[in-house]
Amino acid sequence: MAGANLLALIDDISTVLDDVAVLSKVAAKKTAGVLGDDLALNAQQVAGVTADRELPVVWAVFKGSALNKLILVPAALAISAFIPWAVVPLLMVGGAFLCFEGFEKLAHKFLHSKAEDDAHHDELTHALADPAVDLVAFEKDKIKGAVRTDFILSAEIVAITLGTVSTQPFMTQLFVLAGISVAMTIGVYGFVAGIVKLDDLGLYLTQKASSFAQAIGRGILAAAPYLMKALSVAGTAAMFLVGGGILVHGVPPLHHAIAHAVEGKGGVVGLLAEPLANAVVGVIAGALVLVAVTLIRKVLNKGGAGDAAKI
Repeated sequence: MAGANLLALIDDISTVLDDVAVLSKVAAKKTAGVLGDDLALNAQQVAGVTADRELPVVWAVFKGSALNKLILVPAALAISAFIPWAVVPLLMVGGAFLCFEGFEKLAHKFLHSKAEDDAHHDELTHALADPAVDLVAFEKDKIKGAVRTDFILSAEIVAITLGTVSTQPFMTQLFVLAGISVAMTIGVYGFVAGIVKLDDLGLYLTQKASSFAQAIGRGILAAAPYLMKALSVAGTAAMFLVGGGILVHGVPPLHHAIAHAVEGKGGVVGLLAEPLANAVVGVIAGALVLVAVTLIRKVLNKGGAGDAAKI
């Protein structure tokens, strides 16, 4: 009997692990949009610190990200256990936020002047050059900003993953959420560390005696800025694809209409039709949310100004 129970237990564990492996792959694909943006955003957040402090800052943000996951994963499991009806609304909110964040990036040049961007760049430059500036406090501000950004993106990743496994047993949910969280955290910040040190690697190679190494170093130095831009563009595009896809699946009539429209289409058109439709929905949703948020901000600012005037 004990042997049979042990075999049954092993079989149950192997079944759970198999489910975890499959569901983790699905969740990883669905969170790819957030991941691409996570990479670009966090690499940008740690930019502006001195070269010898880049990796310690990345490590500090990594620890903050791990703490974020320790808060978010139990919260997600509690939601799934006690208020499972909230999973879909939370996913819809997360999808809408993804679309909003992506559209805000597209609209950045219209919402923020070049003078504002230049002023921010000058602020960073002066902070590093001015001996009177407390670089420890400056560095802590950078870390806090990156951890706040990570919390938002981590919440999106956890929400999307929870939506993937919400109907599964508790242990499967736990293993998938924990596995995705660990993999994303290590993967993101390992890659971010590599990105922020690319220029150092390029500079190191340019100082080598070998002309081949020097050529590679110059290539790395030239390519590094474009890599950041490519990550940002890919992340933004993926946010519309993922966010739009979440919204489409959350509205069954819309999902069925798109599926019916692309049904029977073969070749490249058939492969791209549904993702492109999701992206279009994502762009439209992002624009609507941005308009709503902008109007709310204006109303609140006017209200604050009116209260200040009364005082």
